[in-house]
Amino acid sequence: MSIDELQTVDAIGTEPDGTVVLTISNHLEWNDEHLMLLQEKLNSYLSFIESGEINETYPAAKDSRIKINVICKYAPTTEAASFLSKCKDIIAKLGYKFGYEVGI
Repeated sequence: MSIDELQTVDAIGTEPDGTVVLTISNHLEWNDEHLMLLQEKLNSYLSFIESGEINETYPAAKDSRIKINVICKYAPTTEAASFLSKCKDIIAKLGYKFGYEVGI
């Protein structure tokens, strides 16, 4: 699974503190097309959460904190880092956590 499979959750699991983490596997180099693709993938994940499908697919998610995490192969450019920061703010307003890390 990867970022270019828009309607697929790449990975899902639970952290020791009970937070359910939806992971996006991001193997692409950063450019404008990539940012649009990531935005579409994030929207797909949010739809998965908001529709309640997450609870059907992964029952442990019910009543749990949820985090979307992007695992990047390449370090974000300045523009990408700004985009990711905005994603964190928007997703936090929806009641979820967001993060990213480099190192696939």
